[in-house]
Formats: sequence, C-alpha cells, structure tokens
Amino acid sequence: MYELLRTIHLIAVTPCLIIGAYLIYFSIKGSRYHKNIGWVYMILMFFQSFVSLFMEARLGPQFLNHFGWIHLLSILTLYTVPKSIYYLKKGDIKGHSRSMIILFWSGLILAGGFTLVPGRYLHDVFFN
Repeated sequence: MYELLRTIHLIAVTPCLIIGAYLIYFSIKGSRYHKNIGWVYMILMFFQSFVSLFMEARLGPQFLNHFGWIHLLSILTLYTVPKSIYYLKKGDIKGHSRSMIILFWSGLILAGGFTLVPGRYLHDVFFN
C-alpha cells in the first residue's frame, strides 16, 4: 500500500514544481490563465499533502508509530492552501502572494530536499 501511495503522491507533486515556479515567478498575476492554472496547482498541492499523511515515516523518529517530521510540512500545506484561498476571497492579494511563496518553498522545495537525503526513495532513484 505504501508504494501505491508514494506513486500517487509523486504523480501529483511533480507537476507542482513546474506550475508553482511558473505561477510565482513568470506568470502575469491576476490573468485568467494565472487563475485557472492556480486552481490546478492548489488542488494538486492539497491532494498530494493529504495523500502524504497516509504514508508512514520510514526514516527518523516516528510519532504515533506513523508520522515523521516531514509530515509537519504536509500539515502546513493543508493549512496554507485554504488560507490562501481565504486571502483571495477577502481581496488580500499580498496575503495570498505571501502564502503561495511559503507554500512553494516549504511544501515543495524544502520537503523535496528532505526526500533526497540518504535512505529515502528519491535518493535511491537519483543517486544509486
């Protein structure tokens, strides 16, 4: 079951790296395209974080015989996505922008960096 969850998680998170970088650094903010691709990004980020909660930590200490430190980034993502939508609904574009930058750097770059440490699956994929 872990392998299936890992595959689903990787399929959902991989396009987020490209989409997130594009949205934050290259897209025209507020455009119809930015909004549409932004919804795809938000759904994928929320979904992959939700899936990751069912994946047990296999490296480092565990809490409740399941969760590891990396799960804190999943929880941060599950909080940040709706909070960012809230900011949009309230017209707080700066809050939305700040949330999306935090989401990208913590939920993708930092978490992705952790997956490359020795003993993790992606480390084996890329370095062995």
